[in-house]
Amino acid sequence: MKELLVRTVSGLVFAAVVIVCIFLSPWSYAMLMLFIVVVGTFEMGKLYHMSDKRDVVLGELFSVLSFVLATMVALDVIPQRWLSFELLFLPLPFLYALFSRQKSVKEVLGFVYSSLAFLSLPCSLMLFMYRSDLFGAKAGEWLIMLVFCLLWVNDIFAYLTGKLLGKHKLYYRISPGKTIEGSLGGLIFTIIAMIVFAHYADWLPISEGVGIAAIAVVFGTLGDLSESMLKRQAGVKDSGRLIPGHGGILDRFDSVMFSVPFIFVYLLLL
Repeated sequence: MKELLVRTVSGLVFAAVVIVCIFLSPWSYAMLMLFIVVVGTFEMGKLYHMSDKRDVVLGELFSVLSFVLATMVALDVIPQRWLSFELLFLPLPFLYALFSRQKSVKEVLGFVYSSLAFLSLPCSLMLFMYRSDLFGAKAGEWLIMLVFCLLWVNDIFAYLTGKLLGKHKLYYRISPGKTIEGSLGGLIFTIIAMIVFAHYADWLPISEGVGIAAIAVVFGTLGDLSESMLKRQAGVKDSGRLIPGHGGILDRFDSVMFSVPFIFVYLLLL
């Protein structure tokens, strides 16, 4: 009971921080995302057993520079052509690995690329969701808020449905606690929540909203499983201890980070 109370209170506090930052201004949200990139990259380093502090610092530098560059473009501080510099982050990790003191090149490359793909990319993409030139009437605070709410609804109802009805394991080798029934329950309730939201939000057609909900649930679950795979490989229960009852930044934001690129592409195609 005490653990559930701690988890609930800390979750509500963290959710409140996210909501305030989203609606306060794009800059406040950018600062929150920068915090997530920095802490999340540090946690990623632990999952990949990066023992040399200089390697961790260089990995942080890669993540932060990539995020800041994209953020400056998203917030119209610098021209869009500067995004071409993001292409340099594809080959540079190999140079990083070449001069690293880590014994395993695979761990170095895994650490850097995972940090870029799992943290810097999705965090910066969410800042582009403020731009009406990309997403029209959908752009803005409510679009970003919608992504978080859908994933929160999925987490809550997947957990409750799994507890009540769960019998068949979804992926026992990676995450023994997840069930097929729980995942289906999360999907159904998330779609219902999306239909209700779209009914009152005149800027979002129900058909498009259901697509967003389905993508959020499917890829959010895959993101959760992917992070569980990394933790199982590292031999740890949580990626960190920042959020009482929840673990680290990666534990709390894994589903968000994994699903955002797919939602982003879906919205652009629309």
